[in-house]
Amino acid sequence: MNTIYFNFKKIDNYADFFAQMREKLELPDYFGNNLDALYDVLTGYLELPLLFYFNNMKEEKLKVFTGLMATLEDAEKYTQGKFSFDYNFGAQDWVNK
Repeated sequence: MNTIYFNFKKIDNYADFFAQMREKLELPDYFGNNLDALYDVLTGYLELPLLFYFNNMKEEKLKVFTGLMATLEDAEKYTQGKFSFDYNFGAQDWVNK
């Protein structure tokens, strides 16, 4: 399974998240930088199985990114778990990945 790590120390809003995502996944120019486009990419563009791992996802950021979490849950259900995601609150630090 391929794992993509996101460091939420460097992500404060959706623009930051989508910028990191575009960089890590080498998305095409036409990617829409929104949750609908994210769902489309996760359910039809990226090679699965795939895990998104969110490092340093503090509780206050979970509140900011509730739409992101809902979209990822929907994609996980649609792909029958071939796409999945997980997070920690900073116990481990994969900043360089």
